Amino acid sequence: MAESSPACIPVKAVDHIAIAVWSIEEALVLFRDLLGGEFLMGGDDEELGIRTVQLHLPPGVKIELLQPIRDDSFLHRFLRRRGPGVHHLTLIVSDLEAALEHFRARGLEIAGTDLSSPTWREAFLRPKSAFGVLLQVVDTTLRWDQPIEGITLEDVLRGRVQWRDNRPALRSHADDS
Repeated sequence: MAESSPACIPVKAVDHIAIAVWSIEEALVLFRDLLGGEFLMGGDDEELGIRTVQLHLPPGVKIELLQPIRDDSFLHRFLRRRGPGVHHLTLIVSDLEAALEHFRARGLEIAGTDLSSPTWREAFLRPKSAFGVLLQVVDTTLRWDQPIEGITLEDVLRGRVQWRDNRPALRSHADDS
């Protein structure tokens, strides 16, 4: 009798395709101006040393543009080694821990697991386990397909927004110094 294999991992959504760029403003010419992308959210992640901008492209694709804001960020190293291009693909699942069990049962290599936040739990499948693609697998309790009220693209591009508790938030005046 054949061995039963684990059931497939139910993917709730392809959340976004992340693209590494040297300049978000330059990338906006293609993804916003020519392809009609509409701003959703973004901000600076000081810990990672990156700025992000997420755009909704019709008919339902989300692109995340990633730009380094420091020379010591992982993204700066990535761009120096590989140049601009696809960085990762993010999938939302119902249960990250169950997905991780399925991956391990198949011998896939997992890196960067973070289960510390109840609103965004993530793990990465290494590209050598995913046919050359870095897969970010997430379970989340938040909506990621709607703009954040009070935050504009201009705010993000000028560095006035930062990620706090897994959500973009305007910097306080104390943060500006």
